[in-house]
Amino acid sequence: MTTPPDRPVAAGSVRRREVADAARRAFALLPARADELSDAEHRRRSPARRLHADPDTVERDLVALVLTIVELLRQLMERQALHRVDQGDLTEEQEERLGLTLMLLHDRMVELCDHYGLTLEDLNLDLGPLGTLLPP
Repeated sequence: MTTPPDRPVAAGSVRRREVADAARRAFALLPARADELSDAEHRRRSPARRLHADPDTVERDLVALVLTIVELLRQLMERQALHRVDQGDLTEEQEERLGLTLMLLHDRMVELCDHYGLTLEDLNLDLGPLGTLLPP
């Protein structure tokens, strides 16, 4: 899709196109469905394996997943707070309270990670061709 030279491309349109391209690349990497395989390819493929959860690590893995979601939400709240501070929507007292709350939440995340033998970097899921879940 090309845009005439006299019409600027909207930033949202460019971003949507980038996301669509990334999704198309990601789906191209997915394995073929059984009905898309030839008979020879179908015979070579082994049957799907069952998920074997290790009872020794299931608690840690579940905690890591929950903490990943909490960390994602914490970072989103932090960005929203910075945006509001930049806009001047908050009083100095509100800014101070918000900053203190975000610092305490970060410290608590570090404590929980330490308790379960994790680091904040362990919470950053690798999404393959889409990159990582959390920004660096």
